Amino acid sequence: MQLIPIFYCTDMQSAINFYTGILDFRLCHTNASAADWVVDLENGNALLQLTRIEGDQRAGIHINVRVADVDLLFQKYLQRGLVLPDKKESPVHQAPVNQSWGLRKFYITDSDGNTLRFVQPIP
Repeated sequence: MQLIPIFYCTDMQSAINFYTGILDFRLCHTNASAADWVVDLENGNALLQLTRIEGDQRAGIHINVRVADVDLLFQKYLQRGLVLPDKKESPVHQAPVNQSWGLRKFYITDSDGNTLRFVQPIP
């Protein structure tokens, strides 16, 4: 079984640029474009769908993404142009932090409010 989250986006081209240019996803279909209603993305075994169809999803979805090294990944995304949001009340949007329940994590929220929560168990 594989779960495939769906993120609603208001600007498909910006979403494609963000997910492929910064977050390492690539288009599953070489003929996919911003004119499509739904675009499939992949990053290794992870799949993600972007949709412009309001009935498919709403903005503001959150998913957890388990990774091997949150610090390395965060630095990589910063080097690729990730802009940190002005959410001073949310330290996990500023850099990886240790949580008391045993996870180190950081959040990335796209322009439509969809959030990827990158998590790594603390050894």
